Amino acid sequence: MNTPDIENINVISFAPMPTPAELHARLPLSASAFDTVNRGREALRDIIDRKDQRLFVVVGPCSIHDPVAGLDYARRLKALQDEVKDTMLLVMRVYFEKPRTTTGWKGYINDPYMDDTFKVNEGMEKARRFLLDVCELGLPTATEALDPISPQYLGDLIAWTAIGARTTESQTHREMSSGLSTPVGFKNGTDGDISIAVNAILSSAHPHSFLGINGEGNVSIVRTRGNAYGHVVLRGGDGRPNYDSVSIAIAEQALAKAKLPANLVVDCSHANSYKKPELQPLVMADVIHQIVQGNRSLVGVMIESNIVKGNQKIPQDLSQLTYGCSVTDGCIDWDTTATMLREAHAHLLKRPR
Repeated sequence: MNTPDIENINVISFAPMPTPAELHARLPLSASAFDTVNRGREALRDIIDRKDQRLFVVVGPCSIHDPVAGLDYARRLKALQDEVKDTMLLVMRVYFEKPRTTTGWKGYINDPYMDDTFKVNEGMEKARRFLLDVCELGLPTATEALDPISPQYLGDLIAWTAIGARTTESQTHREMSSGLSTPVGFKNGTDGDISIAVNAILSSAHPHSFLGINGEGNVSIVRTRGNAYGHVVLRGGDGRPNYDSVSIAIAEQALAKAKLPANLVVDCSHANSYKKPELQPLVMADVIHQIVQGNRSLVGVMIESNIVKGNQKIPQDLSQLTYGCSVTDGCIDWDTTATMLREAHAHLLKRPR
């Protein structure tokens, strides 16, 4: 008897992926990369625990699309880290997955060749190779955890993780965060609501059990112990910034009410700069001023930065891409970034101890 199809009626095909273990075997964690990740995570935890008085700075391209330009940027950032290491811990922003409101390029893992071939298997391998290269420079990395399976492939190379404004309220991402090995920054909602980030911190600090995969790629019940290093990332919302001293005080009160430590990170981009990348230095300067004046809850900042300022559309002829320029959100250029961080360093040297 013929029966109508009832499963996967809108699925065209299933393409195989290498397991996390297979990819780790092809691109193993080197001793130098292990040291970078381990030291980076430890330093971040110490900053959050106030054992280290430095500010951590998650800085880098909005997204990675060209690994050559990305490594060029990483080398520059590593040299700058050596200059400002007494006041700041620089963590390179390495984002491979881009959430989309409707459609658009979803990032280096999903479509590494930017031609709608969606060779995710190759994208995942290229992403791991890039992370290894950056970590082997001695530079810790940060990323946004969007796909709940990706951490099994890449998590051993990440020092800090963000959960975006669109996913902070997601149970899937809160459960995933409870098992991540990094400190996790939860962004406030796109409408500016901080309560969803506070609730995410509370949720991810507890143990969870959920469906996932293990290193061999088998569907598994993942049981976590909870992540004690969740914190809030203020990114503005509903067209308004929230990095000013009044907004910071309100966020501190919300955390105190929830009996959580006052750990705040300011995203200098997005609504905090009215989506105008050139305003990011003004946001950073305001945050640094608050710290120098004695604020103790501000532990980090985020900056969208690239070699060339602004952004560009992805052309049909990829040879026409401008080297070192974002294909997603606009960024400040390298010279502006270096000036911004050097000026912050000079001011932070004067902060009260």
